[in-house]
Amino acid sequence: MEGDAVVKRVAQIAMLACVAVFGIVPVQEALAQTTPTKPTLVLVLGAPGQEEFQTNFLRQAELWTRVCERAQATIVRIGLDTNSTTSDCERLKQTLASEQKEGREALWLVLVGHGTFDGKEARFNLRGPDVTATDVAEWLKPFRRPVVFIDTSAASAPFLNKLSATNRVVITATRSGSEQNFTRYGLFLAEALTDDQSDLDQDGQVSLLEAFLTASARVAEFYRTEGRLATEHALLDDDGDGRGTPADWFRGIRPIKKPQGNASVDGARAHQLHLVLSQAEQAIPPDVRSKRDVLELEIGRLRAKKSQHPDEKYYGELENLLLRLANTYGDRL
Repeated sequence: MEGDAVVKRVAQIAMLACVAVFGIVPVQEALAQTTPTKPTLVLVLGAPGQEEFQTNFLRQAELWTRVCERAQATIVRIGLDTNSTTSDCERLKQTLASEQKEGREALWLVLVGHGTFDGKEARFNLRGPDVTATDVAEWLKPFRRPVVFIDTSAASAPFLNKLSATNRVVITATRSGSEQNFTRYGLFLAEALTDDQSDLDQDGQVSLLEAFLTASARVAEFYRTEGRLATEHALLDDDGDGRGTPADWFRGIRPIKKPQGNASVDGARAHQLHLVLSQAEQAIPPDVRSKRDVLELEIGRLRAKKSQHPDEKYYGELENLLLRLANTYGDRL
């Protein structure tokens, strides 16, 4: 096939893939066949210091707890127990050691508090010994399941450099260790996850990418309204290259800028991750969602390199991927 015929065929396959996604799997049938597993979220509240910060941090904890309840996700909270004889740093280490290292459902690790950077090592401030980026990187090394790491503290960017890895999404409130002022990002992010207005693509659920973009926009608006120079710029990394992508590289959920060289723009994997799933998403068995996500990422990578392939090869590979995507929902074409 050549030219228009190839384009037409790909369009047909794309339509069939959409039908497969949204129409072929009956909701009740899928639900009956599925015993869904849920993600785990480890929420770490740091040492607050001043009372105004404690109020902010407790509000964030409340919002994260609320979204976990909606998602029926397991939540482990560290930093709120006043009777524990174990330091928060040691409890975090023990918690991560006890978590399952394999599986489809993500482990979310969220740090809410203050951070510092001395030019060599980034730290998150805890009651008792602080936790370093090196510590967390070592503790997460055994994990093969998806991991979402979010550090909402000041000077958090070095955590991204240390923790970036395959099958992992990392969000930091700053783009460098030198952004050491108190950050507003954490509260805006927690609010975004529970706000339907964050659903930028109107699919009935808020993805991690959408929450990242919404929170970043609200941070920028805060500094504009206050007439102040912004001292925080959040980054997202989900392709394991350790570079990170800022929110102003996107229009809606689509990237409008590209990094230099062969580096890719982050965001595709983060857009596949949700704490609270829509009813339509819940109707899809977890193993099917997992296969779909892998194929969607392959399609995204192929499209990003379209200019590097002759049309016939590009459309042939795209057709093959779309057929495989459709077939993940059953051999019904």
